[in-house]
Amino acid sequence: MASSSATLSLSATVPHQPELISLEERSLVRAFALFTDAAAALERSYTQLQGEVVGLRRELEESNRDLSRSLEQNHRMQQHLDRIVEGLPCGVLVVEVGGQVSVANPAARKLLGVPEEVSFAVLDQLPEWASELLDRTSAEGKELEYACAQGETEWLAVRRAQLPDSEGGSTIFILRDASEAKRLEQAQDSLRRRQALAEMSALLAHEIRNPLGSLELFAGLLAEAELSEEPRQWVAHLRAGLRMLSATVNNVLHFHSPPLLELEFTDLGPMLGALEEFLRPLAQQANVEVGLEHHLDGVLVPADHHRLEQVVLNVALNAFRFMPQGGKLKITGAVQGEEESRVARVQISDSGPGIAVEHLERIFEPGFTTRPGSPGLGLAVCKTIVEQHGGNITVSSQPGSGTTFTLQLPLRETER
Repeated sequence: MASSSATLSLSATVPHQPELISLEERSLVRAFALFTDAAAALERSYTQLQGEVVGLRRELEESNRDLSRSLEQNHRMQQHLDRIVEGLPCGVLVVEVGGQVSVANPAARKLLGVPEEVSFAVLDQLPEWASELLDRTSAEGKELEYACAQGETEWLAVRRAQLPDSEGGSTIFILRDASEAKRLEQAQDSLRRRQALAEMSALLAHEIRNPLGSLELFAGLLAEAELSEEPRQWVAHLRAGLRMLSATVNNVLHFHSPPLLELEFTDLGPMLGALEEFLRPLAQQANVEVGLEHHLDGVLVPADHHRLEQVVLNVALNAFRFMPQGGKLKITGAVQGEEESRVARVQISDSGPGIAVEHLERIFEPGFTTRPGSPGLGLAVCKTIVEQHGGNITVSSQPGSGTTFTLQLPLRETER
């Protein structure tokens, strides 16, 4: 009985060995299976990750290519814009917040007086006048014009734009040469003034001409009356003054509203003789000796008789005015040239003070005069009349040696 009990007790305390081994094997198999599944899942994840990495690499490469193309396009666009800015006829100046110059095209450098070979990195390198000009320009976007005391540009127009701080705060100046536009504007203003002056002058001349004609008529009647010597001299002076006034009125009328020429064949010899007689009382009043020498009797030119006389009269009266202490006036004439180039040449020379060299080129300009109070129209009218006749008028002079005006008029066909 005892041995039997011991046997039962032993069997109760010691587990059955085959069942224990089987449990461990199953756990191990299950763990191994779990490990295998995990390894397989990890492998699948790694394979998927590899695929995703390949895709991402492909996308990254494509993005890099797109970025490279975009950068290249931006670079080309930047170069294109730089070339456009460089080629603009107006100046472009961009100044950053600290005063650094980030853009200054050639036109801006030229307008602001900064040579190409000079470094231009900061605004302080500008000439003083240019810096003051830019400082005076407001940021309202309104273009302002400045008269430049220095530099090649007479008038400079400047427009200023200010970028907000969120966009960098840069200041942009647009500059352009306004000299030509300003000259055109001034020319238009001058033309308007001249037109207004012409209308007023013509009106006054017409108003003066009628009573002046009556005065000349009555003065002529007085000259024919039997008067004593002293009153006759008074009448002569009166007639001389009226003739000069009449010449001035005619100059104003003919300059501002030149009449059409009434051409007819005119014998230059008798015309010059009549002019000498007309000038004689004026010459006596001016204490000027008048001499006439010509070979033009029977020489015919197609001309407006009265207007051609006005040319000689204007030149002669001009000479009288510049010889206040008296002098000599000589009128000569001859035919010159050969065959088709033959012309009638009339010269009017005086012994006056001559014309300054710097005035010779402007002597026929309307309004140019060196005599205070003169309208400066007489010689301009002469030039217009002679050119209307197909001829030309020139002047030669030396200061202190007198002046000579030369008229050349084409002959009629039978005279050539």
